[in-house]
Amino acid sequence: MSLDKSLAAAQAEIPECVATGYVDMVSGLLLGVKTIDSHPSEVLDLVAAATGDLFQGKNVAEIEKLFDKSRGIQGRNHHYFNEIVVFSTNLIHVFCRSKKNPDQAGVFITRISANIGMVLVRSRAAMASLEAAM
Repeated sequence: MSLDKSLAAAQAEIPECVATGYVDMVSGLLLGVKTIDSHPSEVLDLVAAATGDLFQGKNVAEIEKLFDKSRGIQGRNHHYFNEIVVFSTNLIHVFCRSKKNPDQAGVFITRISANIGMVLVRSRAAMASLEAAM
């Protein structure tokens, strides 16, 4: 299945989903997006940049290094932050790091009234389809 079809399927399956996207955090590009409303390209570019900051920002990278050091892990680029959920005034934002390619992430945005448990379960399930499309 193509990335666009996988994003559309994710949006249909995740409760009250208003937008889905797939981000390459190395390049900072939004590789695909599906929304119920149109958004300026500047906003979509910022989503991609913010996703990279959440998972690979300077402070997050430093925390992961400290975790590795405290556990005696050396020379491995291991990530501890795999899912991040942000609750805003009207929305739930779920960011899921790809297991197949840790430099990519899915972004799922739902209305705040959505059941958070179902949002997480369906977001995780959608990642398998998104990863397969890449």
